Amino acid sequence: MAGGLAALLDDVAMIAKMASSAGSKAIGVVVDDSAVTPRYVHGFEPARELPIIWRIAKGSLRNKLVFILPAALLLSQFAPLLLTPILMLGGLYLSFEGAEKLLEYVTGEHRHKTEQASPVVDIGVNREDQMVRGAITTDLILSAEIMAISLNAVAGADFWPRALALVLVAIGITALVYGTVALLVKMDDIGLRLTEGESAGRQRLGRGLVAAMPKVMSALSVIGLVAMLWVGGHILLTGADTLGWHAPYELVHRLADPAHAVPGVGGLLAWLVDTLASAIVGVLVGLVAVGLMRLLPFGRHDPHEQG
Repeated sequence: MAGGLAALLDDVAMIAKMASSAGSKAIGVVVDDSAVTPRYVHGFEPARELPIIWRIAKGSLRNKLVFILPAALLLSQFAPLLLTPILMLGGLYLSFEGAEKLLEYVTGEHRHKTEQASPVVDIGVNREDQMVRGAITTDLILSAEIMAISLNAVAGADFWPRALALVLVAIGITALVYGTVALLVKMDDIGLRLTEGESAGRQRLGRGLVAAMPKVMSALSVIGLVAMLWVGGHILLTGADTLGWHAPYELVHRLADPAHAVPGVGGLLAWLVDTLASAIVGVLVGLVAVGLMRLLPFGRHDPHEQG
């Protein structure tokens, strides 16, 4: 009995360690997900912000546990060669979305939409449903990348420990991402509460939070856009390399090699070169995809627009 319990505890510890390792390898995409999500609650009444985030979080967890995890485990077990092309389709989607948003910024369409929308009005149930669906669709791609990276980190494990580790990653990362997002979007409300306190220091802190949050949310919107292009381009580069077209990613490595030689900051500089190259690929491929979609007779219906 004691021996069986010890073995069980060893298995649990191993799975927890695997989950921690897998989650840490996916942390870059976690940051991207946290940056992308807040823009989906912009324009809604404050009372609807947390319910919307909760709806997106549930959709994200459903994405990971119901759709991505079983598919990833089955594909890795029986058809591992299909994983890369499927991930590249996700990278293409992210590049397309990011490039379309970039075009809106360049042409002024984004500013026009922002001026038309009041940040504190009730936009309606249909609009909310559309926004949540759009967020969950985008999350599907980011979640697939998170789970794929995590799967690669535990690929050598047996099937069930691998599956349990990925379940822990899915739950933990979803809680981390959407807990952070909820804190970000309610930070101005926290600031207002602080301004009502008796302490002058608390009041100053509250006023500072209230004044800073619009700028923080605007910055996050830009970060989310860059993140979509970066992650999408990186998926396409690494996917092409895995499928045998090595030239693009080899070029990126050659560009990053001199940065590695810089004392102290070589690793950071090399990462920045890789990130910039991935974003450029995301922009170029995304713009081509946007152009092709706009040439099609049916065009493209934006899921974020009110129908």
